[in-house]
Amino acid sequence: MIRANTSLDIQEVLEPGGYVAKNLAGFEQRPEQIQMACAIKEAFASGRHLVTEAGTGIGKSFAYLIPAIELIWRRAGKVLVSTFTITLQEQLINKDIPFLANCLPPATGRSRTCPASPGFTAVLAKGRGNYLCKRRLEFAMRKQRLLFNQFTSALAAINNWANQTKDGSLSDIQFVPKSNVWDLVKSEHGNCLGRKCPHFSDCFYWRARRRLENADIIVANHALMFSDLVLKDQGASVLPNYRFVLIDEAHNIEHVAEEHFGINISDRRIKLLLGNLYNPRTRKGILAYRKADNAIDTVGLISKEARNFFKCIDIWYEQTEHETRGRCYKNFVDDNVSGHLKNLQSQLAKLANETEDIDEKFEITRFVNRCAALVQDLNFFLTQQHPDYVYWVEPAATARGTTSLRSAPLNVGPDVKKCLFDKYKSVILTSATLSSSSAQNRKGFNFLAGRIGLDNFDALKLGSPFDYQKQVTIYIEKDLPNPNDAAFVEPAAEAVKKYILQTAGRAFVLFTSYEMLEKIAQSLADWLVENDIDLLQQGAGFDRTALLKSFKADRNSVLFGTDSFWQGVDVPGEALSNVIIARLPFAVPDQPLLAGRLQQIKEQGGNPFLDYQLPSAILKFKQGFGRLIRSKTDTGIVVILDSRVVNKPYGEKFLAAIPKCKMKIVTAKK
Repeated sequence: MIRANTSLDIQEVLEPGGYVAKNLAGFEQRPEQIQMACAIKEAFASGRHLVTEAGTGIGKSFAYLIPAIELIWRRAGKVLVSTFTITLQEQLINKDIPFLANCLPPATGRSRTCPASPGFTAVLAKGRGNYLCKRRLEFAMRKQRLLFNQFTSALAAINNWANQTKDGSLSDIQFVPKSNVWDLVKSEHGNCLGRKCPHFSDCFYWRARRRLENADIIVANHALMFSDLVLKDQGASVLPNYRFVLIDEAHNIEHVAEEHFGINISDRRIKLLLGNLYNPRTRKGILAYRKADNAIDTVGLISKEARNFFKCIDIWYEQTEHETRGRCYKNFVDDNVSGHLKNLQSQLAKLANETEDIDEKFEITRFVNRCAALVQDLNFFLTQQHPDYVYWVEPAATARGTTSLRSAPLNVGPDVKKCLFDKYKSVILTSATLSSSSAQNRKGFNFLAGRIGLDNFDALKLGSPFDYQKQVTIYIEKDLPNPNDAAFVEPAAEAVKKYILQTAGRAFVLFTSYEMLEKIAQSLADWLVENDIDLLQQGAGFDRTALLKSFKADRNSVLFGTDSFWQGVDVPGEALSNVIIARLPFAVPDQPLLAGRLQQIKEQGGNPFLDYQLPSAILKFKQGFGRLIRSKTDTGIVVILDSRVVNKPYGEKFLAAIPKCKMKIVTAKK
């Protein structure tokens, strides 16, 4: 019997005939899973950071959840488990954690534990904006004739749902609410009366927050984790305090941190701000129900100036694109917006002070804060006072698209180190793709560690229990032209035909650019129809979820995808029998943020290609390869159309980074 305040024997839990095996049909002991769990347990006990690469099929969620449960039983403190995808969060909360709670014997010695209790609680944490605010909903219903022109039915649908839901979050809504309607009824930090609110006792957000306060395991996503880490550094928080951090899908944390510590100012952001205040066409908005002529005039003026502002940005981009690729210098355009925004901010603050309606006061004040935040971001971007940031223009992809001003740190490592690794004694990072070399020691993780500010850590690299030699055959097209050559597309399309026929469809074709995807898709469109194979094309009007659902349902289909299909996609069984990698996934070096990073490495005496581009590409290549085999019974082929993998010296590093498989080098017939 495992009891509270005693050590949990991992062998006893995971060995044949152990607690898991007795409750999970078909469970097989995996030495790698036990090794990983023991390493995490030791890292927690010794207060060490641990990076562990866990090959596909190890069962890493059990491997880190079991040591986490032991921490709780020993009353060591709360554990935060952070993931990148919603799919994994739902798996942990709805499947893995409940299973362990039921199969492990009950812990004893805890005051709130009932006789059948597993001795711990786990709660999924969601961002505050996912929850409905009842007070704001009542205000919107009361003022809907002045707030909306065509969305009263959408508001009514939310109101009907609010009277039925127990959860009160977006995941519980059976329809997708209009974004501008939800924006007026969602819970917000600066728009909350707290204990003074008449709905405080039954508030959806505060009810969820109380569950989090009482939880032993908090499951969150990386974005929410970083929001909390930064706020905790400032004396606030969005999550309760926790002592231990487990980060799954850890290969994504650099990108999430980059988004969090950077800024994004889009023309759409300004339009939404102004449109919610007052829409001159519909005469609706937050300012429509009171005497606010001056503020309304200022809204109109800012709208005009903002259009001119972004028009100047578009002209600048068109004139300098070939030279700058969008990376801009200090004050590259005149700021004709901030002054008017400050004026609007003052006018709104005055209106908020004058009203006696508390709900109205809070609604106006939120726009005061939004104006202030926008002014701050514009100043940050245009003055470029932070030399370690890159500043660039992201142009609209279509005529109705959004133009954005973007900035991000060249290296998020110092920020992540400060708020995460320096604050917590033991942080566990795991994923199937963390090592960028074949080295079995810490050296293989140096690239990742350097990018996220991890200095002192232990490392564990575990291979997959799957038999890749029997399950996978790799085909490499040795004689195809270099993918950078215009002559590549036609023979590559012919090669794709050959391998699609070999598996009767059931294939992912992974690209690194929409341009090449579209060219090859267009080239194969008629041929696919003739062979009764459905083409599912990313970017052709269907979102990622819909494409994946269609692919799983249709055994004769082929899916052409770019970045988002290289990772986080799980298609076990025969539905996916073929992964075709069109080219090695080197990032385009003229993308502003990447160009800035490469320049920084060069200035510091490093080699941009070897120190950044190559290890980044290897990690993504491993992710693409990993789409094929998801279970012990899966079989299939991986096709590499990029001949550089065998024709360039660095190519062997890509092949050394993946499990050993049968390999066939395909040459042109003479």
